[in-house]
Amino acid sequence: MLLHQLAHSRTGDKGNLVTISLIAYRKEDFALIEEKVTVERVAGHFSELIEGPVQRYSLPQLGALNFVLRRPVSNSVTRSLALDAHGKCLGSALLAMEI
Repeated sequence: MLLHQLAHSRTGDKGNLVTISLIAYRKEDFALIEEKVTVERVAGHFSELIEGPVQRYSLPQLGALNFVLRRPVSNSVTRSLALDAHGKCLGSALLAMEI
């Protein structure tokens, strides 16, 4: 199953930092999301786009996970010439992860 079937995302970015929050549609699905969407899986999912470690924060009261990713400084929102380097694209990409 694809992650977007269980959760939606909200994102933010500033410079080379991107935050991606995954929010379960239903509280009862949060445990599965927490188990399957690990730091290692997220780092692997975005391995070609990020550098450095991925951080994960769990917010069980909200049924949410928050990830902090670091892009190369040359790919930051304020420095990139890419068409759309914003975090919202990475949020959509994460929702396409198979779990």
